[in-house]
Amino acid sequence: MSSVRVHNFSISLDGYGTGEGQSIDAPFGHAGMRLNEWAFGTRTFRDMLAPGEGGGSYGVDEAFASNWAEGIGVEIMGRNKFSPYRGPMDEAWQGWWGENPPFHTPVIVLTHHPRPPLELGGGNTFFFVDADAPTALAQARELAGDLDIRIGGGVDTVRQFLAADLIDRMHLVVVPIVLGRGENLWQGLEGIEARFDIESTPSPSGVTHLTFTRRA
Repeated sequence: MSSVRVHNFSISLDGYGTGEGQSIDAPFGHAGMRLNEWAFGTRTFRDMLAPGEGGGSYGVDEAFASNWAEGIGVEIMGRNKFSPYRGPMDEAWQGWWGENPPFHTPVIVLTHHPRPPLELGGGNTFFFVDADAPTALAQARELAGDLDIRIGGGVDTVRQFLAADLIDRMHLVVVPIVLGRGENLWQGLEGIEARFDIESTPSPSGVTHLTFTRRA
C-alpha cells in the first residue's frame, strides 16, 4: 500500500507551525516568514518560486527539501493552507500559487464549505471535500493509484492525521525561534513519539531536521 508522508513542515522550538492572526497579508500570522526562511535558499524552493531561473544551495537543507515531490500522487491540505478566509468559499479565490501551483497532482482540500473542483495548469486539480482524515485518505488513494499521499498542512490537518495514526513518514524542521502562540502541532498528542523511530540531522543554517518513520 502507498505511504502517507509529511515533508518540509516547519515548527518552532515550542511546537508552533504557524503564528496567531493569519490573514491574506500574513499567511503565517505573527510568525511572518521566519518558519520557512531555511528553505528559501535551497535549489528546490528556488525552482518552485521562480521556475527556470536556477541557483540555490545543495547542502543539508536541499537534501531534505528535494524529497517532497518524488513518488507523490495526491496532496491533502486543510482549508487554511488553501485560503486565509473563513466561512463559505469565495470561488474567485484560486489559492496562493497563481495559475500553475507547484503540486502538479490532484489536491484534496478539507473544508466544511465545499465548492466545485478547481482545475489549474500543470495537472493541478483541487477537490474541496467535507470529510474526516480516514475518509479523505480513502479518496486520495483512489486518485493516487500506487503513488504516495502527501499531507501538506496546515497544522490542524497534520495533527488530525497524526491523531488518527495515518502517517507513515514525517519530516519536521525545527526552527530555532519561540513563537509562544498560534497553532501547536503537538496539542493533544502526548506520547506520539512511541509510534515512530526518530532521527535528527542538524543543519549549518541553524534548523534541525527530524525524520519520523513508523515503527514496524
